[in-house]
Amino acid sequence: MKTLMTVLGLAAVVGVGSAEAGVNPREARQRARIAHGVRSGELTPREATRLRAEQASIRREEARYRRNDGRLDPWERAELARELNQADRHISGQAHDAQDR
Repeated sequence: MKTLMTVLGLAAVVGVGSAEAGVNPREARQRARIAHGVRSGELTPREATRLRAEQASIRREEARYRRNDGRLDPWERAELARELNQADRHISGQAHDAQDR
């Protein structure tokens, strides 16, 4: 019985990890890209502030989705993916807009 509970517990943990695999690593990569853009001079401080605010909004929305039942439904995951895609385009656009730093 103890072994069964351990296996079920591990399966639950692995399930949660795979549910987050699509969203959290993308958020981390985008935060790293923003930080790199500031260090390299590709982003102005104002651009970086706006992009960080967009990232915070996505994190708040994800937290709100997870508050309901502790996981992301397919529709919620797709909505977050759309927002992350848009944020990705904003980061690229701001980094390559040739503004003076």
